[in-house]
Amino acid sequence: MAISNIFGNLKLLKKDMEDKGWWIDSFLFNYNQQVYIVLIKLYTENEEKPDYALLKIEFLKRENHDDSLLVPANSLKLFVDAKTLREYFNIQYSENLGDILQQFNKHFASFIPTEVIDNKTEVQKRAMTKSLSISDAEDPDKIYCYKVRRNPNKPDGSLCQRSKFNDNKTKILRPTLYQRLKDETNLSFCFSKNQSEENSDETIIYNWTKNK
Repeated sequence: MAISNIFGNLKLLKKDMEDKGWWIDSFLFNYNQQVYIVLIKLYTENEEKPDYALLKIEFLKRENHDDSLLVPANSLKLFVDAKTLREYFNIQYSENLGDILQQFNKHFASFIPTEVIDNKTEVQKRAMTKSLSISDAEDPDKIYCYKVRRNPNKPDGSLCQRSKFNDNKTKILRPTLYQRLKDETNLSFCFSKNQSEENSDETIIYNWTKNK
């Protein structure tokens, strides 16, 4: 892999995410005897981003998801200063720091997949759904789907679509329900914090059709 395009896999991964309707993806990364969950996030249409940024990368320590580092990136570089990167990944300062950071980039690049990998760990799924909930201004503890609701019409009469975050959250947490209702893009999936409120696919679909 050419150094000038060291994170070239990000372009391929971004295209595969877009083709498959994913706004978030995840993979694991090992460095300095620490395991990180890496979240890959696409920018939304109206979201501010640095010039030439392709997507966002969020590093989470597997044992503490609140200890995180969010970094814009493209196929050439991570948009982060050396001090921030060094402190987060516990890279000791040395006179050849530039070489060490280049080695870090090369090591990290080797973990980046070229396509979405379906078989995520439960820890990855939790990190992904928490991020999606926060992006959707939802309580991250709401993970139990109990119903679907039809979104209201826009002022021009067209149908409001469910958010990309609600879409992906359901795809992760309730894949069979999602497959049955994915084409009903005007529907949003409703989640509760209480597991006792969770309903089966059949109950959710029956209640929706009954109230149509």
